[in-house]
Amino acid sequence: MVVVAMESPNYSVVEIDVPPAHSADKGRGKNAKQFTWVLLLKAHRAVGCLAYLAATLCALPKTIKKRLTLQHQIPSKSDKLSKGSLLFKFIRGFLVLSLVTLAFELVAHWNGWNFQKPNLHLPESREIRGWTHSAYLSWLLFRANYIAYPIQVMSNICVVLFLIQSADRLILCLGCFWIKLKNIKPRIEGDPFKADDGSEYEYPMVLVQIPMCNEREVYEQSISAVCQLDWPKDRLLIQVLDDSDDDSIQTLIKAEVSKWKQRGIDIIYRHRLVRTGYKAGNLKSAMSCDYVKNCEFVAIFDADFQPNPDFLKQTIPHFQGNPDLGLVQARWSFVNKDENLLTRLQYINLCYHFEVEQQVNGVFLNFFGFNGTAGVWRIKALEDSGGWLERTTVEDMDIAVRAHLNGWKFIFLNDVKVLCEVPESYEAYRKQQHRWHSGPIHLFRLCLPSIITSKISVWKKANLILLFFLLRKLILPFYSFVLFCVILPLTMFVPEAELPAWVICYVPILMSFLNIFPAPKSFPFVVPYLLFENTMSVTKFNATISGLFKLGSSYEWVVTKKAGRSSESNLLDAAEKETKNQMTNNKVKEQEKAASPTARKVNKIYKKELALALLLLTAALRSLLTAQGIHFYFLLFQGAVFLLVGLDLVGEQLS
Repeated sequence: MVVVAMESPNYSVVEIDVPPAHSADKGRGKNAKQFTWVLLLKAHRAVGCLAYLAATLCALPKTIKKRLTLQHQIPSKSDKLSKGSLLFKFIRGFLVLSLVTLAFELVAHWNGWNFQKPNLHLPESREIRGWTHSAYLSWLLFRANYIAYPIQVMSNICVVLFLIQSADRLILCLGCFWIKLKNIKPRIEGDPFKADDGSEYEYPMVLVQIPMCNEREVYEQSISAVCQLDWPKDRLLIQVLDDSDDDSIQTLIKAEVSKWKQRGIDIIYRHRLVRTGYKAGNLKSAMSCDYVKNCEFVAIFDADFQPNPDFLKQTIPHFQGNPDLGLVQARWSFVNKDENLLTRLQYINLCYHFEVEQQVNGVFLNFFGFNGTAGVWRIKALEDSGGWLERTTVEDMDIAVRAHLNGWKFIFLNDVKVLCEVPESYEAYRKQQHRWHSGPIHLFRLCLPSIITSKISVWKKANLILLFFLLRKLILPFYSFVLFCVILPLTMFVPEAELPAWVICYVPILMSFLNIFPAPKSFPFVVPYLLFENTMSVTKFNATISGLFKLGSSYEWVVTKKAGRSSESNLLDAAEKETKNQMTNNKVKEQEKAASPTARKVNKIYKKELALALLLLTAALRSLLTAQGIHFYFLLFQGAVFLLVGLDLVGEQLS
C-alpha cells in the first residue's frame, strides 16, 4: 500500500508499506507502482516550485511600484555635498553618456556602418553619406586614438591589482589548508586549573565589559549569558556600559542588572552623560575606574554576543606561561545565518574572515585585527599600548596595531565560538560595511608614521603597510569598483580597449570558490555571492574614499540594528520573546505615537545602485551589437543584482 500525504506545495511525504512478495512478477508490479508514485510526487514538487517562482515574478512589479510610491511619500532630508553625492553625480553623468552613445551606435548599426576592430578600414571621403555618417566616423577615430589607450592602461593596472589580490587570497587558503592538514592550533598542556605543588589554583581577577547603546532587543540575553560564565564569583567583575539616550531602555537595563545583582553577581551599571568617542570613549571611561586596577584581564562582548559558560576557562589559560601574549580572540558563530539570502551571503564572508584570514595570521604571524568583541585582553597590554583612543571608529583595529607595534602577540581560537547576529536588512548591513571600510583607511593615515618609526622588524612593517592595510583594505574595494563598474561598461562602448574573458568570469569564480571554501554548504550560492560582492563594491569604495580623504562620514557610527535572536536551535522561542518584549513596551510606544505623528519604517531606494544598474544594463545592450557572450551575460546578471539591491529587495523586507 502506498500513502501520499501532501502538506504543502513544496513538501511531500511518502509512506510505503509493502507486504512480502510471493512472486517475482508481483514484486515487479509493486516496484513499478512505487516508481510511478515517486515520479508523481517529484512532478508535484517541481510544479510547486514553478508556481512559487511564477508568483514571485508576478508580485515583483507590484512590489517595485509600491516601493517607489512609498519612497516619494517619505520626506527626504537635504543631502550635504559629500563624496556620496559626488559619486552619484559621476555615475549619473556616465549613464547619460552611455545612453547617448548607445543611441548613436544603434543608428549606425541600423544603417550598416559597422567597422570592427582591430582593422578599422574607414571609407574614402567620396563614400561618406551625410553628416550623421561623417560624425560617426569622427567618433570612431576619436575613440581609437584618444579614449582607448587610457582605458586600456587603467584596465591593465586594475587587472594587475586583481591578480596580486587573488594571489594573496590563494596563499591564505593554502595556509589554512596546511593548518588543517597538520592540525595546528593553540593548545593548553595539562590541567590549567591545578597548581603544580598541589595547592589550590588561584583564579585571576577578570573584568567583563558589555558596551551597548540603545540595544532594546538584545540587552537581556547578553547580560544573562555573561552572568552565567563559569568562573568564581569573587574573581569576576561585570560592567554594563550603557550609552543609551532612551530613558525607557536605560530603565530596562538597570532592572536587568539589579536582578542579577540580587543573585550574588558582582555587576555594575555605568552610564555616560556625554557620549563622546562612541565605543572607544565608552571603554576608555570604564577602564579609568579605580576597581579596574585589581583586574588582570578584560573580556569584551558586544550587546548581541552570548558566550558559553566555559568561555573564560577556554581562553584565560592560554595566558599562563605566555607573558608576551596580549590578546586571545574567539570566533563568531551566527544565530541567524539562514534567515534570508543576505545573511547567507554575509556568513560566507565572515567564515572566510575567521577560518582563513584570522586563523592563518594568528598561526604564522601572531598578529591579526582584533574583532572588537569575543576577545580577552591582558590589561597590561592595553595600558602599554596607550589604551583606547577616540580617534577612529575602528578602535579595535587601532588598539591591535598599537599592541603589535609594542611587541605583544595574539592568539586566535578557531574552536571557541561565541553566538551573535548578522544584520538582516540591507540598510543595516550597508552602514556596518561603510564603517568597517572607512575606519581602517582613516586609521592607516594616523598609524603610518608610527609603523615606519617602530622597532619591529622590516618584514612586519611590510606586512602591516602592504598587506594588512593597502592590499586588503584599500586596493580590494578600489579595483572591484573601478574594474567591474567603470572599466567594463566603458569597454563595451570603446571596443578597442577590451577586458579578456578570464578577468570577467574565470578568475572571479575561482576566487569566489576560495571564499566559500570554509563554508562548503554555501556552494550553491557561489554565483549570487560573486554578483553581490561586486554590488557591495560601490559602498566599500565610497567608504574607502571617505576614510582616505578624511571626509565627514569617515567618523560616523550608526548602531547596527539587532533582531534579538537567542539561539540558533530555537528561533521560535526568540520570536515569542520578541513578542513578549513588544507587549511589555506597548505603553511606551503608545506614548510616542501620541506625542508625534505615526512614522512607518520602509525600505529605502539607493540611487547609486539604481544608476549603476541602468548603466550595466545599457552596456549589456551595447555588447549585443558585438556579440560578446560572456560580457553580455555578466553585465546582464550584474545589472539585475544592482537593480534588486537598489530597490532594497535583498534582506529583511519592511512595511
